[in-house]
Amino acid sequence: MRKSSGRPRRRSTGGLLASCGPLSLLGGSFALMAGALATPRASGLMAGAALLALLLPVGCGRGGFPWRRMIAAGLAVASVAWSNWLLATPHSWAVAATAGLRVGLFVVPGVVFAAFVRPAELGDHLAQRLRLPPRPVVAAVVAVQRFERLGQDWADLSDIRRVRGIHDRRSPIRAVGGFAEQALALLVGALRDAAQTAIAVEARGFSRPQRTGVPRTWACPAPWTATDTRLMACCGGVATVSVLTGALIG
Repeated sequence: MRKSSGRPRRRSTGGLLASCGPLSLLGGSFALMAGALATPRASGLMAGAALLALLLPVGCGRGGFPWRRMIAAGLAVASVAWSNWLLATPHSWAVAATAGLRVGLFVVPGVVFAAFVRPAELGDHLAQRLRLPPRPVVAAVVAVQRFERLGQDWADLSDIRRVRGIHDRRSPIRAVGGFAEQALALLVGALRDAAQTAIAVEARGFSRPQRTGVPRTWACPAPWTATDTRLMACCGGVATVSVLTGALIG
């Protein structure tokens, strides 16, 4: 593969996050997680959550906020708060709120950031900027891409079984058996696709740099831009405000 001088295409939603690279998105998530874990009191967590509530919609741009993914994030925060209330002796809503806010301070933005990470672009940045070994990077990228297709593949298998007249859910035993057969078919298809991908990659000379010592080239660049720096500064600022507010306000 040859290097190109162009920049990889990213989602054009008009927000800051759409122009950020995957490393800054991951780095921002880790910065917020560190700030949430280092914040001692609920007052600081509330300040950080308020800042995120203002910044995240702006960063996502018009129509870019992943509302559907917030369902899972909300359930995670609620379950943590509920479990802390239930296990606390005596039961304390302050403890529950602190635990829920601490988890939400990095889970919610992490879920939002993940919606803007493209697997192929993440692989380019991990291999080129962090100098990670190409083989596990490519394997991880293929696995993530395959995982994103599992839902569609499962729906296709369900449609095929329904067309063939073997999609029977009136009997619980037949429903369980059909589920097992469909899961096995999905596993076989995933293994077949993995074998085809491995053959295709080797046919394109993926192992040649390792045998010859010739440096590997990449199809797309992995730049670190001013937008990435701004995102890291925003996340670091939110984490700092959270920690300082929690330390100064009891």
